[in-house]
Amino acid sequence: MKYYIISGEASGDLHGSNLIREIIKKDPAAQIRAWGGDMMREAGATVVKHYKDLAFMGFAEVVANLRTILGNMSFCKKDIKEFAPDAVIFIDYPGFNLNIARWCKDKGYKTIYYISPQVWAWKEGRVKGIRRNVDHMIIILPFEKEFYEKHHYHADYVGHPLLDALSQRKAPVREDFCTEHDLDSRPIIALLPGSRRQEIRAMLPVMASLVKDYPQYQWVLAAAPSQSVDFYKSIIGSLPVKIIAGETYAILSLAHAALVTSGTATLETALIGTPQVVCYKGNPISYIIGRMVVKVKYISLVNLIANAPVVTELIQGDLNTARLHYEFRRIIDGASRQKMIDDYANIRHILGDGGASQRAASLIVKYTER
Repeated sequence: MKYYIISGEASGDLHGSNLIREIIKKDPAAQIRAWGGDMMREAGATVVKHYKDLAFMGFAEVVANLRTILGNMSFCKKDIKEFAPDAVIFIDYPGFNLNIARWCKDKGYKTIYYISPQVWAWKEGRVKGIRRNVDHMIIILPFEKEFYEKHHYHADYVGHPLLDALSQRKAPVREDFCTEHDLDSRPIIALLPGSRRQEIRAMLPVMASLVKDYPQYQWVLAAAPSQSVDFYKSIIGSLPVKIIAGETYAILSLAHAALVTSGTATLETALIGTPQVVCYKGNPISYIIGRMVVKVKYISLVNLIANAPVVTELIQGDLNTARLHYEFRRIIDGASRQKMIDDYANIRHILGDGGASQRAASLIVKYTER
């Protein structure tokens, strides 16, 4: 069968790659065409658009890049028509994917959504469009099941695929890793400023403002593969920060603590077990509009899943050097650090024992065969 998969972000590339591997196991003759990244390509898909050319952050940035977005939508529709898939699979990336899902439904393509848009957080009215345009919804967060049931829409809960991704990775040997990357014996502090240029420019200067005050640690920046080392250096200047790309899991596994931009990385950090401070600062106009429409108490998946403030979230104006110093000190030693580590264990229990990618692939193949 022929599958067309659309993912527009780094996390979607990761989860999409594991999904592709499982689909191919169940359907060895599968032809898969996709929007994604290097991991999806390595898993067996023909990638026609890379996510690094698709990610625009916030309302203002979307408006500024509207011509590019509309051009991408036009190309996507044309490409789907030429490929003629048996099913179109959407991975998160709602602003783009929900638009394409409507077009696909009108054209008679089978539509399957894997990793729901966060309609439970904002734009709840989108559920009506999902009911109309998405034949099957496959969800990865437990509280989403109740949300969709409230709206009289069936969704299949498969667990969180991040557990699968982490279980596949070999734990790094500290001595080998430090030798390879010219690191010393000091404890590591991980910096994860995001993957998009806009958010890196907003988050990294504040994160890096702590470096000079804590020389007893070595600071390691987990660089996004889509960004150049020179881009990061243009922001941190001469600060003693080691920039390492493509090693986020190893860095977090070896880190004593981490400063993490809000997103999937906060959950990855929690599942690995590294104490963290969650950071977010966006375009002021985008943030003001977002505050008006977002309905959830927390911005991090860690706190949303636990339904409690497991990690501190420094948002917008609260993300400043003084507050970050205070919260950083709380996670490097003492009772607050240990409580966070204990709470992480509960989150892992809530999300189950892995196998989400395999279960999602089984459902997708079954639904496509119908």
